[in-house]
Amino acid sequence: MASKLALLGGKPVRTAPFTAWPIFGQTEEKRLLRTLRSGKWGRLHGPEVAEFESRFAAMHGCQHGIAVVNGSLSLRLSLIAAGLRAEDEVIVPPYTFFATASVVVEANMIPVFADIDLETFNLDPQAVEAAITPRTRAIIPVHFAGQPADMTRLLALAKKHKLLVIEDAAHAHGASFKHKPVGSLGHLGSFSFQSSKNLTAGEGGIITTNDGKLAAMCRSMQTCGRVPGGLWYEHHVISSNHRLGEFQGAVLNAQLDRLEAQTKTRDRNGADLAARLAKIPGLFPQKRAADCTRHSYHLFMLRLDAAKFGAPRTAVLKALRAEGIPCSAGYGFSLPQQPMFRNKAFGPYLPKASARLDYAKVRCPNSDLICREQGVWLEQNLFLGRKADMDDIAEAFEKLHANRAALNDLPA
Repeated sequence: MASKLALLGGKPVRTAPFTAWPIFGQTEEKRLLRTLRSGKWGRLHGPEVAEFESRFAAMHGCQHGIAVVNGSLSLRLSLIAAGLRAEDEVIVPPYTFFATASVVVEANMIPVFADIDLETFNLDPQAVEAAITPRTRAIIPVHFAGQPADMTRLLALAKKHKLLVIEDAAHAHGASFKHKPVGSLGHLGSFSFQSSKNLTAGEGGIITTNDGKLAAMCRSMQTCGRVPGGLWYEHHVISSNHRLGEFQGAVLNAQLDRLEAQTKTRDRNGADLAARLAKIPGLFPQKRAADCTRHSYHLFMLRLDAAKFGAPRTAVLKALRAEGIPCSAGYGFSLPQQPMFRNKAFGPYLPKASARLDYAKVRCPNSDLICREQGVWLEQNLFLGRKADMDDIAEAFEKLHANRAALNDLPA
């Protein structure tokens, strides 16, 4: 007989906390104090950001890294630096953080949504191909949850139609596709160092590339449009001060020392949990393609088919938390349904194009299904512990499935 659900008065599977995030120690403290005492707190005079840019780029297979104040900005600067113009179309997924699409509008360009693959949660190349028009200039594939998108097919489409590819790798520090690091696969890569990310300094972002001309333009835009050899008050392109500060650079250098080992741990634990949960009826962990040679598991994603599992997602999530497993449903709706897009609240951007845009008509059924009914998220810090932690998560799901009848009796 199955043990009683914690939600109904039974003993929870887990009472111990999972690994706390962020992880830090004397290395961060030493670098921060050294930076503080140096008096060199800005990118222009201190060594930390320059060191981090070089190290992070090399780790991700790139010659150039340009660190900026956040990951949203790194996407927007990439679009502008590549020479895209007003009202050019940029294909983006509907299942991603707001910024992947909002920065396109902030660059005075038009986001075009192409649906995701139901099993991988990443851009569906077939949907991308159907979305291409004569106005399309770029694709922003998101390596969602830390799994690389299908870059073989997406890059082939980009080559065929002469499109720019900017990898949104905000979830994918240390991930690889066919043994090549993400961030080096497209023309440009964009990473975030916001608080929840696998590599963090609280805030920050970076652009990666192997294209020297793109790197030079991004570097100029990072620092008020200046160019090497130019005068201090000589500004060549429209831009501002987007430089990352030295305190964040110091933290990131220390955090980078930990990233390789942490990524290996997340990948191992995530793969183990996925194999176990896939045996439970109605649970479908994010499908891992053979080309994904390392998954960074910023999130552990799965679909819960209520009919096959035997209980609705709302009840399952509530019961999981009671069993000691932090979890969420993730996004509540797809990006085209965001009020900003529905109301075309674009501020000064896209004044001509707005009249013909109608995001209320956009249909992304796979993204909508995951948002409304099936998505389940577990965050990256859960995967930094031992195999026993994965056993607890799996046991909790198994316990819920065994008690699925009781879950159906819970109030909505």
